[in-house]
Amino acid sequence: MDIFLLIVGFLLTLLGIAGSFLPVLPGPVTGWFGLLLLYLTDAVPMSYTFLGITLAISIIIWVLDYIIPAMGTKKFSGSKAGAIGTTIGLIIGLLAPIPLGFVIGAFLGALVGELTHISDFKRALKAAIGSFIGFLASTTLKFIVSLIFAGLFISKTIEYWNLIV
Repeated sequence: MDIFLLIVGFLLTLLGIAGSFLPVLPGPVTGWFGLLLLYLTDAVPMSYTFLGITLAISIIIWVLDYIIPAMGTKKFSGSKAGAIGTTIGLIIGLLAPIPLGFVIGAFLGALVGELTHISDFKRALKAAIGSFIGFLASTTLKFIVSLIFAGLFISKTIEYWNLIV
């Protein structure tokens, strides 16, 4: 059973990293569930403090994921159309067969979204940059936390490997 929990937990931490970029998947929260499964094994001793702190961090990041892009959009006089365009562009960019397509797609989506709301290209570009900066800040934060969770998972797995197998 420990091996099963270990494999599913590791897959959840990997999914958490992917969730940093995918708008429908809460990256750090998913990664946290991977850590939870690791601590549910018989080999790794339960640490409620560790799990509580990492859960609090993942929830805070999840909430900030909604606040940071809105702050970036508002700071640069953006609209909700730009934020929606960023998300749509991100999804299209993920499907594009080009390197960093999600970044290019997010920016272009923000620009197109703002152009549907504002007819002045210069103002739309400024607002799109704000939407894009908010998206980048939020994504970077989620990615860093998800990588840390994955590192913690791997570290604890290595530490207790002899007891797991």
